[in-house]
Amino acid sequence: MAARHGGAFALVALCLLELALRGAGAGDGEPLVPAMFVFGDSTVDVGNNNFLPGCSADCRANYARYGVDYPSHAPTGRFSNGYNLADHIARFLGFAESPPAYGSLPPEGIIEQMRSGINFASGGSGLQDVTGKALVRTTKRFALANSSRYTPVKISLSRLSPCVQCGQVHSMSDQLDMFASVVQMMGNCSSDLVSRSLVFISVGSNDLFEYVGGNATSCPNRNDTAFLQGLVAAYRSYLQELYAAGARKFSIVSPSLVGCCPSQRFAGWLKDDLDGYYCFGTANSLSRQLYRMLLSILQDLSAGLADMNFSICDSAAMADSVFNSTVSAPDTMNVVDTGCCGGAGILGPAKCDRSATLCPDRAAYLFWDGFHPTETASAVAALALFADSGRYVHPINITRLAAL
Repeated sequence: MAARHGGAFALVALCLLELALRGAGAGDGEPLVPAMFVFGDSTVDVGNNNFLPGCSADCRANYARYGVDYPSHAPTGRFSNGYNLADHIARFLGFAESPPAYGSLPPEGIIEQMRSGINFASGGSGLQDVTGKALVRTTKRFALANSSRYTPVKISLSRLSPCVQCGQVHSMSDQLDMFASVVQMMGNCSSDLVSRSLVFISVGSNDLFEYVGGNATSCPNRNDTAFLQGLVAAYRSYLQELYAAGARKFSIVSPSLVGCCPSQRFAGWLKDDLDGYYCFGTANSLSRQLYRMLLSILQDLSAGLADMNFSICDSAAMADSVFNSTVSAPDTMNVVDTGCCGGAGILGPAKCDRSATLCPDRAAYLFWDGFHPTETASAVAALALFADSGRYVHPINITRLAAL
């Protein structure tokens, strides 16, 4: 277990976080935007998968030990020991926490809830419609810029595969369809609300997990560029659809160094593909490439779409800072290679379930389980998204984006 990185960064960030939340009110006073709409995967899901009958237990977080540090000390569907990234961003904006999961709302309450926001995210989902599902098949969302068609790689999982297939998730296509349907039901009164609200998206990691977890990385003729172009083409389509529905303020979180998730360290070891961080090298390389491509399409779209504004976080660069820092105090976030719940890491995969052992100091861990950050790590990331001056977040942070 490595206990040598990330502490100084985390300690300073957490001190600033406490002050910032006091200033923002964390739910007191007028929020900085009228509503927040959340899309993506398990990094921001607050319980939508709880309401999907075909979703496997591996893609739900509605059991102990999840939620042990949430205010109710009970599982909510968040893949965290407490609050996740969407919660922390919402608190900075002035809300109490993330807006509720779409699946938790009664039909008669959906339009009213839209006035302050809804979370559509679904754990296990990705940019591809097939991501997280039991069968890989062609999808309508992969027209590349040159109008050619992208066919997803057929993934064959083994018992030791680092990726998880959920059976049923709300794909990004599903999430946008649900959002568009509610906007349409609201009629003319939706346009002003949606244009002044924040659209928050964190997605793409699961696409990378499945790609590197299958046969693709062992294939000598694999085409990483075509794979990433397919993901970016899908992202472009989603952003255009959200814009057409009235959205104008987009906060985008690119995938972090996914090869450094504890489960992926073990996968990298199995494939003899470890980088300087002892992480899955191919996965990390894809993360870095994907950020640059996402930034490019956002710049292109914002230049051509009137009043579109965006903020994108280079999560890979942020992770580099954590792994390159040196810890000087024992009470900071200094365990970066092992999951707090269950102990997943380079020595092998492990599940976070009711019988899993918990680490004694959860604030000291970067990862909660084999895939997801702790509440502390999510808080540090949220601070950067909200207040960074240009090191990780471009071209503006969420504070400035919300003020537009």
